[in-house]
Amino acid sequence: MAVWHEPVLAGAVLEWLQIQPDGTYVDATVGTGGHALGIARRLTTGRLVGIDRDAQALEQARERLKDFERRVTLVQANFSQIDDVRRELRLPPVDGLVADLGVSTLQLDTAERGFSFRQSAPLDMRMDRTGPLTADEIVNQWRERELADLLFHQGEEYDARRIARAIVRARPIRDTEHLATVVAGARKAKGRQKLHPATKTFLALRIAVNREMEELEQFLLRAPATLAERGRWVMLSYHSLEDRQVKQAFRRLAQAGEVELLTRKPIMPTADEIESNPRARSARMRAVEKIGAGGPQEQEKWSNSIP
Repeated sequence: MAVWHEPVLAGAVLEWLQIQPDGTYVDATVGTGGHALGIARRLTTGRLVGIDRDAQALEQARERLKDFERRVTLVQANFSQIDDVRRELRLPPVDGLVADLGVSTLQLDTAERGFSFRQSAPLDMRMDRTGPLTADEIVNQWRERELADLLFHQGEEYDARRIARAIVRARPIRDTEHLATVVAGARKAKGRQKLHPATKTFLALRIAVNREMEELEQFLLRAPATLAERGRWVMLSYHSLEDRQVKQAFRRLAQAGEVELLTRKPIMPTADEIESNPRARSARMRAVEKIGAGGPQEQEKWSNSIP
């Protein structure tokens, strides 16, 4: 029996999207379908497209959303390919778009995926398991300086050089448990730690394996053109690099007169939600509404561009 991922800020996402029963919506990181389920339940004649690079997650989403299969379409793709997906499905400009950048419970709790340092597992960390790069290659083959730069820039790990040196000396690193032990031994003790010592190292490796920042950059560039006028766009991020990139992109679009900022400051989970779902603790939600061209003229322009 599947254990469903509990979506973060589920009520807030639906509130800010303002779901219209006949609208067209895209969940660009559908995962196992948590947010998508809430959207699908509010549709009558509308349509929902769910995109995800993880085939295993899509299988669970398909099961979770089976009662709504007539109005839900699931596509395996990177969310940076949103414009391609829209073109292939011949979608009109969409009324709502959501992207939750978090790692799903499925990925974290499936040991062999290698996302968690709390279980012994292969150093994989690929969201798309057909991808060429694994965490094992980075950990066991990258040069010490490259590894240190990755940990510092992508994980914001200030003990990056010390950790990289320890990893290189301990090679070959056998699995996630071995890596976590090496990292914990290399970090400086600074009083009581809120996070596991390997948290930032695992974050940096996951970001690199999945090219997360590059994919996010491309998504933020391409997503606005998919929105209808007054279409709403909600983003959930979980670490400062993501949130900074989203905030800056939204601000640029607002300054250009393309969107209105709906959330001047990020929406964060309540204490009650964090208590019931601890993985929500670092979530930050931002939302905008498109105010540029996106009505009938854009619809006509889009229709004419379809081969």
